[in-house]
Amino acid sequence: MSGFALRKFVAPEILFGGGALSLAGQYARNLGGGRVFVATDPGVIEAGWLEPVLESLDQEDLEYTVFSDIRPNPTASMVMAGARVFADERCDLILALGGGSSMDCAKAVGAVHANGAHVREFVGVDRIPLPCPPVICIPTTAGSAADVSQFSIIKNEGTKVKNAIVSKSIVPDVALVDPETTLTMDRNLTAATGLDALTHAVEAYVSRASSDLTDLHALQAIRLVGEFLPKALDNLSDIDSRTGMMLASLHAGLAFSNASLGVVHALSHSLGGLLDLPHGECNSLLLRWGVEANFSAAPERYTRILEALGGSASSPDPMKELLDRLDALRSSAGIPGRLRDLGLGEEQLPALAKAGEEDPCMLTNPLPFNHEELEALLRNAY
Repeated sequence: MSGFALRKFVAPEILFGGGALSLAGQYARNLGGGRVFVATDPGVIEAGWLEPVLESLDQEDLEYTVFSDIRPNPTASMVMAGARVFADERCDLILALGGGSSMDCAKAVGAVHANGAHVREFVGVDRIPLPCPPVICIPTTAGSAADVSQFSIIKNEGTKVKNAIVSKSIVPDVALVDPETTLTMDRNLTAATGLDALTHAVEAYVSRASSDLTDLHALQAIRLVGEFLPKALDNLSDIDSRTGMMLASLHAGLAFSNASLGVVHALSHSLGGLLDLPHGECNSLLLRWGVEANFSAAPERYTRILEALGGSASSPDPMKELLDRLDALRSSAGIPGRLRDLGLGEEQLPALAKAGEEDPCMLTNPLPFNHEELEALLRNAY
C-alpha cells in the first residue's frame, strides 16, 4: 500500500493557530479578491463567527456578499442557488466559513461558476475541466477537513444520495485554521466531528492509495484523537484540547484528501443522505463494522492503528482490542451504536448497499465488496 509507488500530494497554504480567522481580509486581498462571496450557515452566524470575518474584510476595503442559505448535508439546489448569487453579485473570490457543509457547498459553487455546468456533472473523480475562483476556508468544526481536501460531498435531492466530487480543482487556496472557533461547538457536535476525523484517518491509513506521506498524517491524527477527544468532551472550554482536535482534523484531512477513503464513507454517504443525518455520526457508528470487515486485508496496519490509540501490538487479539477501543470511544461520546437506533428500517438496507457499491470511496477500500457483502455488513451494524 505504501512504499515507492508514484503518488501525488496536494494541499492548500495553511495558517494554523489562534487568531488565524482575523487574517481573512489580508489573505483575500493577497489572492486578488475585489468582491468576496462569503459562504456560511445560520448556526455559525449565531455563534458569532461571521462578524469578525466581515470586519477583517472591511479593514482591507473589500466588498462582499453573504450567502447563508446552507444547511447540513448541502444539496445540489443549494449549490446552484449559491452560484447564481456569485454571478449576480459579480464576485471573484470565495470565503467559506463553517463546518463541512458550508465548505463543501462553497467549493462546489466555485466549480459551477467556472465551468458553467450543473454541479451533478462534476460527480466522480477529476471531472472539473476549468480552474475555480480562489477559495479561502475557515473551518469552525474539528472533523470534516474540507478546508484542506479535494473532496466536496453534495446531496442529490432526487435520489437522496450524497455524491462525492473529487478533484484537485477544488483544493482550497488557503486554509485559515483557528482552534478558537471550535469553542462554540456543543458536546454532540464535538463528538460527531471528532469521530469523523478519526474515521478519515483510519480509512486513509488502510487505503489502497496510501503512501509514506499520507501515513505520517493519518497515524498522527489517530494519536491526537485518542488523546484529546475525551478531554474535549469532558471540558468543552479547554482550548488545549480544542487545539489538539483541530490539529487532528487537519492531519486526517491531509491524509484522506490524498489517500482517499473506504467502505465506511461509501456507506455513510448513502446513509446520511437518506436520513439527513450528521456525517460524523454515521461514520462513527459504521467505523467498527468497516474495521471488522477489512481487518483480514491489512492486519499489520490495523495493529498500528491500535498502537496509535494506546493499545498493544502484542495483544492476543488485536482486532478485538481495536474494536473494543472504538466502541468505547463512540459510547463515551454518546453516539448510537446500531443503525436501528437512527430510525433506519431494515427494508432500506439493500438500497443503501447499492448506493455504497457505486461510491468512488470503494475504489480504495482494502477489500472489494460486492452488493451482497455490503448488505451483510449493514445487517451486522443493524
